[in-house]
Amino acid sequence: MKQYIVDAFTKEPFKGNSAAVCVMDAWPTKEFMMKLAAENNLSETAYIVKEEQGYHLRWFTPGAEIELCGHATLASAFVILNFYDTDAKEVHFHTMSGELIVRRKGESFELDFPTYELKELPVTDAMEAAFGVRPIKAVLGLDLVCVFENEEDVRNMNPDQVTFNKD
Repeated sequence: MKQYIVDAFTKEPFKGNSAAVCVMDAWPTKEFMMKLAAENNLSETAYIVKEEQGYHLRWFTPGAEIELCGHATLASAFVILNFYDTDAKEVHFHTMSGELIVRRKGESFELDFPTYELKELPVTDAMEAAFGVRPIKAVLGLDLVCVFENEEDVRNMNPDQVTFNKD
C-alpha cells in the first residue's frame, strides 16, 4: 500500500482541502480502512484498487464509509494521473455513487458529478420537533435537506437526532 496526502483545489502545500489517498493491490478489511481513516484524522481517506477497466474507489471519514466525496475523488485522480497512469487523459472510478470520470484539463482536473433527482417533501411536525424550529422547505435526494427562514434559526437550533430518526 502507498499513501499520499493531497491538497485539493490548490497548488500550494498545506492549503486547499486535504485528503489521504491509499493505493492498494487488493481490498483490506473494512475495519482496517476505518482504523486508518481515524488515524489519518483528515476529513476523508480514499482507497483505490486497480480493476480491469479503471479503478474502484471508496471513501472513509474518521467515523464511517461515505457514498461520495468530491475533493477526495480529485485527489485520487491527481495520484493516479501523476504517478500511475501518467499518459492517461482521464481516469474512471467505480464507486458506490456510480461511475465517476475525472479528466485532465491542462494542470487542473475536471470531475463529472452524478446528478440525482430531488423531490420536495411536505414539512412535518416531526421535522420541527427534531430541529426545534420549523423548516420552510424540505427536499429529498440522497439525503434530506431542510431550508430554514434565516441564519439565526440555523445557528440557534439544537437538533435532536433521536427524534428525527423516529419518523
